Amino acid sequence: MVDYNELFQSADWKKEKHAPVIEVKSRDPVLVEVSVGKEIEHPNTVEHHIRWIQLLFHPEGEKFPVEIGKIEFNSHGEAGQTEPKGFFSIKTNKPGTLIAFSFCNIHGFWRNDQPL
Repeated sequence: MVDYNELFQSADWKKEKHAPVIEVKSRDPVLVEVSVGKEIEHPNTVEHHIRWIQLLFHPEGEKFPVEIGKIEFNSHGEAGQTEPKGFFSIKTNKPGTLIAFSFCNIHGFWRNDQPL
């Protein structure tokens, strides 16, 4: 049986350009910025790019997380380039954990989490 958790890589975003960065900008409502390549810029070319970022929230005491949103980055050529960054707004009064996933077309799936 395959352990699908092994498909998702994680690392300190200050040393790894593929790891998603979660930054809580405000608390009421909760405004979250998720980006890839904050400390070390990630390439944004047709050959090597971040395809999408997804944010989930796992409320404390709940069995499952809820998907907050997903952003796809579709332009990677010279005519226009998307920056792998997005903002999410959440209304909650529960503590929990924010979980971010990203996908690099060469280096696969990445994850990071942060308490809220």
